[in-house]
Amino acid sequence: MFIEIGHFSVVLALVLSVLAMVSPIVGLKTGRPDLVRIARQAVTLNFFLVSIGMASLIYSFLTNDYSVKYVMATSNSKLPVFYKVAGLWGGHEGSLMLWVWILTAYSTLVVWLHWRTQPVIMPYLLSIQSLIMFGFLAMIVFLSNPFERLYPVPPDGRDLNPLLQDPAMVVHPPMLYLGYVGFSIPFAFAMAALFSGRLGEEWIKVTQRWTLFAWIALTTGILMGGYWAYYELGWGGYWGWDPVENASFMPWLVGTAFLHSVMVQEKRKMFKVWNLFLIIVTFSLSLIGTFLVRSGVLSSVHSFATDPGRGLYILVFLAVMLSLGFGTLMVRSGKLRSQIEMDSIVSKESIFLFNNLFFLVAAATVFLGTLYPLLVETLKTAKVSVGPPYYNAVFMPVALGLLLMMGIGPAIAWRKASLDNLKKNFLLPIILAVVTTAAAWLIGIRTVFGMAGALVVSFVATTIFVDFAKISALWARRHEINYLIGFYQAFTNNQRRSAGLITHIGVLVMVVGIIASTIYQIEKVVPMRIGDAIQLKNYTIKMVGLHEVSGANWTAEEGLFEVSKGDRLLTVLKPQKRIYTESQTPTTEAALYTVHLGHIFLTMPEVRSDNVTVRALINPLVLLVWIGGGIMGLGVILNIFRPRTKASG
Repeated sequence: MFIEIGHFSVVLALVLSVLAMVSPIVGLKTGRPDLVRIARQAVTLNFFLVSIGMASLIYSFLTNDYSVKYVMATSNSKLPVFYKVAGLWGGHEGSLMLWVWILTAYSTLVVWLHWRTQPVIMPYLLSIQSLIMFGFLAMIVFLSNPFERLYPVPPDGRDLNPLLQDPAMVVHPPMLYLGYVGFSIPFAFAMAALFSGRLGEEWIKVTQRWTLFAWIALTTGILMGGYWAYYELGWGGYWGWDPVENASFMPWLVGTAFLHSVMVQEKRKMFKVWNLFLIIVTFSLSLIGTFLVRSGVLSSVHSFATDPGRGLYILVFLAVMLSLGFGTLMVRSGKLRSQIEMDSIVSKESIFLFNNLFFLVAAATVFLGTLYPLLVETLKTAKVSVGPPYYNAVFMPVALGLLLMMGIGPAIAWRKASLDNLKKNFLLPIILAVVTTAAAWLIGIRTVFGMAGALVVSFVATTIFVDFAKISALWARRHEINYLIGFYQAFTNNQRRSAGLITHIGVLVMVVGIIASTIYQIEKVVPMRIGDAIQLKNYTIKMVGLHEVSGANWTAEEGLFEVSKGDRLLTVLKPQKRIYTESQTPTTEAALYTVHLGHIFLTMPEVRSDNVTVRALINPLVLLVWIGGGIMGLGVILNIFRPRTKASG
């Protein structure tokens, strides 16, 4: 009975989304503000209605109600409670429910927080958010119904995909959705600004924190997905340019460009068209990501749907949103021309422009590599695959260019940088970058990307350090205080800029981890029996045992491997080869040992009696990838929670 209540609530939410989409526009045309207020109440009520739908599904999972077809498909009585709740987004229909629930939560917060401060654009905002809401609710009700009953009722469920039975994958999809859906807020504000004719900087200032939150949520989701792939899939890497992972990376790239580009509009009232273009593309790529994952066109652990009808629906919905966004932008383009022109190619404005171009080229590179094979296969001309060699050859130079822009942008002057300004800010970073690159050569780094990475990372790191040092010294001299207090006061006086530099430090730390773990990974794949040992650089790995272990819904062969350095025993690693009892799906569970911010990584891809295939790796400095992500997150949090000023919004 409870599942029927949830179903009815979602159907009612669909009806109310139509009301909330139409009534504010009618209210504007007829001069009736009460119709706009009705839309606000409808959006708020939709949050509670969709929450009831979510609660009914979670209740069905917890009570093992296998008369619900979706619960039967993604749960099992032996599944731990933690993963039963996660089963809600372990499949196609539940994932869409989570998506639309987050959308209703965002929409409710927005209309109540900005109701009084944005009265002119609020009717348009309500209509646009309700249109997006309607699109996803209609798909749930008519094409992807998670409330469908199943008769006769099976005795047990099919189980959640074993690869998804992992703590990282429990949190990874909701974080991605918080990012995907979060970009609907600046998109809706941008569209409302276009429709209302309020094309100044107000919508940019209002959406600063919303955009930052969406960006850090998407970043966290991507990093958690990378960590899951690293230790769960057993191949020893965290990013394989999988098409579905690319689907989340594309909006991240353009969203990052948008975050930087809006600063120019705030400071110089330029890039108005750029910023509207970037946010429309960012949200559109979020919808494309949904299309790629939910339509079934990709073969991946993340792709849940196999019905092309659903993909066609999302494609039509995407076409509507693109037409709405770019059509309105073209109609309003005459009013978006900036009265201020760029003074010089050597200026902060031009660096931001190049930054935008680099990000768009990077996104286009990933877009082409992801969709070209699908296009070729659709036309049935051939079956092609695009893998890491393509991305490494095409994407990596663009990434290095972006890093270079990251070092130049904060230090160069607005309008026009003088020769003295360039010498003052970049002479020392250039010298240290050259010295660092020479040192890298002397210690044995010979690869092109290794050398280029050393050059660019050292240059950017020096510009950030010099920036902090100069500002701290200025405050220390001005107020006759020591440098530490001067640094603190300089930081808090312009927390937005300082937090941005901390985020850039996180990026540099991550880049060092990526370069080291990619270029200098050591790997051996060998057959082993109990008593055998292999040498991996300075470490000896000896197999001392193999026995059977079991969990709540799986059994496994677990190996015991002693890791020694010289005569000293460091640890005993216990990789597993699991079989999940219900689905009979095998998985490879890695064992990790941390050493010098890197990992000794061990898996058993194959187990035959007492003979096992062992894959052993050393991933140097790989932890810097996620440490850098944590520093980036700290910078964004400091930015979101900076003190409010009239200038920052």
